[in-house]
Amino acid sequence: MAAAVERVRAATRRHSERFERAIPLIASENLLSPYAKELLISDLHSRYAEGLPGERYYEGNEEVDLIERECLELARALFRCRFADVRPISGTVANLAVLKALAEAGMPVGTARLANGAHISSAGFGAFGLRSVRPVYYAWDEERMTLDVPATRRILKEQRPPLCLFGLSLFLFPLPIAELRDTLEEIGAVGWYDAAHVLGLIAGGLFQDPLREGCAVLSASTHKTLPGPQHGILLSDSDRPELVGKLQGAAFPGVTSNHHLHAMAALAVSLAEHRAFGHDYARAVVANARALGQALYERGFDVLAPDLGFTASHTLAVRVTREGGGEAVARRLAEVGIVSNKNLLPGDTSPKHPQGIRLGTPEVTRLGMGPKEMVRIAEIMDLLLHREGTADRVRADAEALKRGFTTLRYCFAAGEAAYRYYDLVGHPPP
Repeated sequence: MAAAVERVRAATRRHSERFERAIPLIASENLLSPYAKELLISDLHSRYAEGLPGERYYEGNEEVDLIERECLELARALFRCRFADVRPISGTVANLAVLKALAEAGMPVGTARLANGAHISSAGFGAFGLRSVRPVYYAWDEERMTLDVPATRRILKEQRPPLCLFGLSLFLFPLPIAELRDTLEEIGAVGWYDAAHVLGLIAGGLFQDPLREGCAVLSASTHKTLPGPQHGILLSDSDRPELVGKLQGAAFPGVTSNHHLHAMAALAVSLAEHRAFGHDYARAVVANARALGQALYERGFDVLAPDLGFTASHTLAVRVTREGGGEAVARRLAEVGIVSNKNLLPGDTSPKHPQGIRLGTPEVTRLGMGPKEMVRIAEIMDLLLHREGTADRVRADAEALKRGFTTLRYCFAAGEAAYRYYDLVGHPPP
């Protein structure tokens, strides 16, 4: 037993040290601030608080009620909405809550296809399949990497899905919700926005404003462009009490029991930090993504949507067929310390062997990198994939770049100490 514990601890240290040296470009990952991270190992981790503040099924929750009320108030203020629920424990659980609240088995539900960037929640093997709803696929404009509005309008009028999901996992540009709003109203559909990837950009006043553009419900995870804990959230600005009641009942007892109080407390800190720093952070994230896209494009990479500036978000899509395909390229990059992921692109049929990779700038921006460093990252990738640089040389270049960026930014504790990947207080474990 002791040997197993030591193996797990050692593997955890190796993992943390890997990311300490690496250039992290996963679009769906970010770093917690010290104050938020502190709460994840508090006594809250060991407790239950089923229900809502003031309406618990367990005693001893007076402070939990205060924390949850603060978290809800911060969420409503940050997203300028009437309703928030912070009990879903992940973005997918938040999506399940929406489906439980608003969809019935066999119901047609509008969504994008996986190859066009949709999240696995909308797949038959994901949350859609679990709820047994039937996807109605929108038309797609591959050049603009967004919905084809006229063709999608025709599909919606023909299929008349009562629930329409907008939101992507490969999320380069805002979706045309405002343009489709009249069609949603005409067919009586509820607009639902999965903001998991772009939640922090929305909160920072960039990208788009789905709750004002035509979506009644927003679901999200809270650890991507919003640099919080791995958790979930539901938001709405609807004045329909029956909608709010359905969402609350779906969150609990529908898809959660206890809602991970330590993560909720960390989320409250992260929301407060984003109110203070989110606008500047969001602007820097997008500027870095566009700078990285331009630098890669200039070095011969097939970055999608060059005529549109490559992205309006934190994410880039790069077709790497010439370089060996998404699976091989992502592996080669990871071996030299540049962490990305293979990703489906329009026209792909195999998620295991896609044409593309996905790159994101939330974490490197959080550590203080800017457009100059994005150019350097592109140079390192070019050396590996186009100019046959040795793995040792490329790895050394990546590690040298990362060593200059170890201080967390855009948080209340910024600048107090170098950010350490392996623990809370900046000292390696024994």
